[in-house]
Amino acid sequence: MTNTPHPRLERAQEAPTSPGVYRFADTRGTVLYVGKARNLRRRVMSYFGRQDLADRTVAMLELARELDFTVTASEVEAFILENTLIKRERPRFNVMLKDDKTYPYIKVTTGERWPRVEFTRKVQDDGHTYFGPFLGQSMARQLMELARTRFTVRTCTIEIDGKLARPCLYYHLNACLGPCVDGLATPEGYAESVEELKLFLGGRHKELLPKLEAGMWAASKGEEFERAARLRDLVTVVRRLGEKQDVELGGGMDADVIAVHVDGAHATVCLLPYREGKLVDKREFHFEGVGDVARAEVLMAFAAQYYEANPFIPAVVETSVDLGADERDLIEAYLEHLRGGSVRMMRPQRGPKARRVGLADDNASAAFNLRFRAPRSQAQHLERRLGELLGLEGPVRSLECFDISHSAGRHTTASCVVWRSGRMERREYRSFNLREAGGGDDFAAIGEAVTRRYRRLRDEGRDMPDLVLIDGGLGQLNAAMAALDGLGLDLPLAALAKREEAVWLPGRDEPLAPDDHDPAHLVLRQARDEAHRFALARQRRRRKKKTLATELLNIPGIGPGRARSLLRAFGSVRGVQQATEEALGERMGPRVGRHIWRHLHAGEG
Repeated sequence: MTNTPHPRLERAQEAPTSPGVYRFADTRGTVLYVGKARNLRRRVMSYFGRQDLADRTVAMLELARELDFTVTASEVEAFILENTLIKRERPRFNVMLKDDKTYPYIKVTTGERWPRVEFTRKVQDDGHTYFGPFLGQSMARQLMELARTRFTVRTCTIEIDGKLARPCLYYHLNACLGPCVDGLATPEGYAESVEELKLFLGGRHKELLPKLEAGMWAASKGEEFERAARLRDLVTVVRRLGEKQDVELGGGMDADVIAVHVDGAHATVCLLPYREGKLVDKREFHFEGVGDVARAEVLMAFAAQYYEANPFIPAVVETSVDLGADERDLIEAYLEHLRGGSVRMMRPQRGPKARRVGLADDNASAAFNLRFRAPRSQAQHLERRLGELLGLEGPVRSLECFDISHSAGRHTTASCVVWRSGRMERREYRSFNLREAGGGDDFAAIGEAVTRRYRRLRDEGRDMPDLVLIDGGLGQLNAAMAALDGLGLDLPLAALAKREEAVWLPGRDEPLAPDDHDPAHLVLRQARDEAHRFALARQRRRRKKKTLATELLNIPGIGPGRARSLLRAFGSVRGVQQATEEALGERMGPRVGRHIWRHLHAGEG
């Protein structure tokens, strides 16, 4: 840090002393970091004037040019808001659970009148209920099959209005109550099945079994023998699932056991969920590139992100992490807010509970090594080999590859894909709608894309790649080299031609011809193929969007202004096409709305 006052110091001095959330952003308004505080002014002032800040924090402050605050009524509300903003903004300097989408979930659409159950890998803030994440597909698929065949909750995606003439096969197989046909299912009966399914997916078998048994005897007494038989079979399934587990937790209680492993760069969390005294799963989560953070900070971030997505929260959470009293009280208050009941977080010191925490610690360490250290060793070999192949002074830890795609010289689009530490980093991919280069001039297109990419990285003070790879031959390579020269940058360059798979380097009259099985050559081809795929996909999307937008402009009396208004209101041309005449009239006026609707639906019916 220099002695020059930070441009946001004065703003920090104006912060209120209330609890709340603060946000640092860069010159473009992109949020860099979101934090919470019991006292906002005291917390944000701690960023300025200190010499012991972590490298990650120093890097964030160098980019930060905006500072904003949101006051909350309590620290718990600040914790909740912080988690919401982190999920929405995905700030690059926050501890993020990077790979939550790789785990399967089971979703029950409780936000609908007639909920359905489905398999998903994405948790959204959509008012529905999610169960999971599950360590692998096997358990999730088994539970989905049981949900489909035993709980009579629908799995279809049709809109339920009760107007269908007859139900589908699932109804006749007693695998759905048939809410799609009026009179087959009552809202009360269907809601009861949904509640039973939620108890089952949440592992709350002790609560579920009495309900199922009571329903079975009531159905039998009422001579509803088919329903009684279904509930009898369901009772058997639930009991069998409970008996299959043999790892006991004393007292038959519910608890989550959490361990955290960090190494100054990455972190892994292992969670062992015990339900009714039995270990039912093992879940592993990885925080990538978090830097030198404390285990307590990782645990706080994990608790916020994990438990918001998991509807079942036990009364006890055991952990190997030392938490301060304030941190523990805050997590407990947050979990109690989500659970609607008391939650106790503890760090056991002896006995069976301490052994469970030790087991979670061992699993966290093993998962960390498997995730980061073994792949890292392989990545380091690839990095060294890339440097050797291209004659560079050091290893290639990061690589960015460009490709161009167009349609007969129109809708020219460039892609930039990123390879780092042995794998493609999809979240860092970028695409460019090229404005200056046109008419199928690939050389000019490469020059424009390279200029725009590295001018921005240079101006923002961000790290440059160790290698810039161009999809093409000597002409494309020279275009990229001229673009970098124009920016005053000296970056390692290479180009990979498609047909010969030859590697062109600056200053060489002949290309390199590596062995097809050389691992470094394979990396270059992988990056080149991925850049081609990404460029083509973006170019097709752009062409389709342009074609669809033209449909609106083809309507007599609709110019760019009205077209933009329609797209803002309905999200897309398809949304405009699906809108009712009344909805169009509300936005554009009755006469214009009627005119648009009739034009878009001419020839129908």
